[in-house]
Amino acid sequence: MKTALILNGPNLNLLGTREPAVYGAQTLADVEVLCAQACATHGFALDFRQSNHEGQLVDWLHEAGRLQTAGTLAGVVLNAGAYTHTSVALHDAIKGTGITLVELHISNVFAREDFRHHSFISAAARSVMCGFGVAGYALAIAGLAGMQTGF
Repeated sequence: MKTALILNGPNLNLLGTREPAVYGAQTLADVEVLCAQACATHGFALDFRQSNHEGQLVDWLHEAGRLQTAGTLAGVVLNAGAYTHTSVALHDAIKGTGITLVELHISNVFAREDFRHHSFISAAARSVMCGFGVAGYALAIAGLAGMQTGF
């Protein structure tokens, strides 16, 4: 059974209390349950992580590259939070490892502040999803499943 690695960046540990009008009322624990259900539906094991530290996310992406090369990782869903708009390091880690990665945003970043309209991650990602709320996580996992079978 392959694993879906779900990585969450800075401030996502505040889901449920941080700007609920933008991000909704569900907590990160609720998102993990949603992801576990989606993974079970698609035959994946779940590895769900969150860090407020850019270097930790880079290390996890490097680990993901090794796991994908070994054939045990289906891919990564990455909600990099604000690092989306600032981190060349995350972009380089994704490209350098060659991992299959879905960039995910809970909100529609294009309907928000101008600085959120640019992503350093998109050019390295296999696909980009935004604006579906936390339901986007399940959709992204379904996308990983489709990528495994060539849709």
